[in-house]
Amino acid sequence: MQMRRLGHDGPEVSALGLGCMGMSEFYGPYQEVDGIALINSALDRGVNFLDTADMYGPFKNEVLVGKAIASRRSEVFLATKFGNVRGENREFLGINGSPEYVRKACEASLRRLGVETIDLYYQHRVDTRVPIEETVGAMAELVREGKVRHLGLSEASAATVRRAHAVHPITALQTEYSLWTRDPEDGVLEVTRELGIGFVAYSPLGRGFLTGAIRSIDDLDATDTRRNHPRFKEGNFEGNLRLVDAVREVAASKGVTPAQLALAWVLSRGEDVVPIPGTRKLARLEENLGALEVSLGADDLAKIESAFPKGATAGDRYPDMSTVNR
Repeated sequence: MQMRRLGHDGPEVSALGLGCMGMSEFYGPYQEVDGIALINSALDRGVNFLDTADMYGPFKNEVLVGKAIASRRSEVFLATKFGNVRGENREFLGINGSPEYVRKACEASLRRLGVETIDLYYQHRVDTRVPIEETVGAMAELVREGKVRHLGLSEASAATVRRAHAVHPITALQTEYSLWTRDPEDGVLEVTRELGIGFVAYSPLGRGFLTGAIRSIDDLDATDTRRNHPRFKEGNFEGNLRLVDAVREVAASKGVTPAQLALAWVLSRGEDVVPIPGTRKLARLEENLGALEVSLGADDLAKIESAFPKGATAGDRYPDMSTVNR
């Protein structure tokens, strides 16, 4: 397994991580036992960077991951998140970055995961009601107590990252990044590199769209939340599909799949970038890992840029964009 370092002085992790969210929610029905098997298959193949969050399920995904790694804890670099608050009935209750909630959320995650220490603890979304210095200060207390090893932020602006890093070193910033979401190139990546912070790219396959496997909205389960995302809506869907088909042609010319080309593109953005594609199928996991063997030269990158120019994607990333990049 190829390895990459999170930040200048951070931990080494597998060059591709595994996003576990879809094993518990959002993308249609799925069995816990299958998720546990898939995580173990990923570990068998050298993937050691697992990503979860307390809100996935809600709460169920951390339990699933905990069961999967119970006998293999030493093989795993474990990341989870707090801040997006949900209730037992799956309702969304807002964002909370208060110091009191930071500790409460961490204790709950440790119990669900069945571990003594979380390797990387992210604030999932920035709470604009609480100064970031207070939130990160509380997170730093968890590091001093040995409950957390490294701190991270998710979907934070460049300015917020600077303020947070001044309180306690931030090891990683996690933000959506792919051919169809290149927002981090507008200042955020510049700041993470200046400060020596690793960049974790979630949804590097555009929520599955860049695989080319989604040809119609009917390819998604009736309960799949992507049906509500602007980029999957009628009008946007068709234009985005044309972009993916253009990428498919470039991939075919290299003898790789669209997913492998899309992941190789994210990997090519820099050694400090670690994509964490999510999947629920072993075949997809193996396909994704094949991206590590794909080399992209200047000509390849130019062809990809021509096929899928920056800013070409139709539609916003989320139905409500008010909680991102604060």
